[in-house]
Amino acid sequence: MHHKLMPVLAALTLILSACAGSTSQPDPISSNQNGNISGKLIVYSGRSEPLIQPVLAAFQAKYPQVEVLLKSGSNSQMANTLLEEKANPQADVFITTEVFTAHALSREGVFQSYEPVGYQNLPDAYKADDTSWAGLTQRMRVIMYNKDLVSLDELPASMFDLTDPKWKGQIAAAGSTNASMQAQIASMIQLVGQEQTEAWLNGLMENEVTFFGGHSDVRKAVGAGEFKLGLVNHYYYYLQLAEGSNVGIIYPDQAPGEMGIISNATTAAIIQGSRNPDAARAFLDFLVSAEGQKIFAEGNYEYPLLTGVTLHPDLVPTDGLSMANIELAQVVDHFDATFDLIDMANLP
Repeated sequence: MHHKLMPVLAALTLILSACAGSTSQPDPISSNQNGNISGKLIVYSGRSEPLIQPVLAAFQAKYPQVEVLLKSGSNSQMANTLLEEKANPQADVFITTEVFTAHALSREGVFQSYEPVGYQNLPDAYKADDTSWAGLTQRMRVIMYNKDLVSLDELPASMFDLTDPKWKGQIAAAGSTNASMQAQIASMIQLVGQEQTEAWLNGLMENEVTFFGGHSDVRKAVGAGEFKLGLVNHYYYYLQLAEGSNVGIIYPDQAPGEMGIISNATTAAIIQGSRNPDAARAFLDFLVSAEGQKIFAEGNYEYPLLTGVTLHPDLVPTDGLSMANIELAQVVDHFDATFDLIDMANLP
């Protein structure tokens, strides 16, 4: 096993150990209590700072007595830190890039239960059974392409088309330490089985896919014409398009009998033992509110999970797409196999 995978394993394979219980449900913070919320709010985020900072700024404007301190890093780094600090928590809130880490940490007793205002209006698939975490935004795994380099008649239609030799050396993707890539592999194991997923990973390696540390590098490289195709979360395509690049997007695996689009969700949770639970609860209320969800939708081209929040006008509604049927608990249980496949394929 490559040593660079060990931090991720430490954070996620602990789901096999005994679960700790959650605290009782506190009362929600109502909007007329803004003046009573103060102190430091320490937020750990697996999301990059530019994508989360607008939301933090809006929250601070609403709660001027709260000092928000952000510590960001990779999803696995932050998850590991929370596990290491479990006996002496330093953070109040954790924002994840995908739902599976939240589910795994919840099973380890890292979070406390809280039902934010509006929680009942979130889709059931993106709510913890014990209210230990709440989904925020949905993101889809798509293929972006450079329109100057790829014609419409040669576009790939499926994730599995990325192993076609005609794309050899022409594809960029995030590497094995990226949480969204890990989650996609785990989801594919549930959807199409371990053997087919292993063949897909081996095919990517044989096709000399270039793996970057994150999706920002992928989108910029495709936008600059360094690669024809890029495997990304959907909003990276829109961010690159907004910068003026001549890029297009493919929603893969839409034909009858295909697996559909793999989607995931960002989540937020309050840390068990939070030192400022009032501010933490107010922050989760804000993240799930129409105001908070609108910032994600308008600024980051994400799909808000709260019912009734308007999509960015450029986004394709999900009800017109064939989405993969992903079972959360099964996918989490596939993470051991995921890291085994990553290792066997020598995925960077």
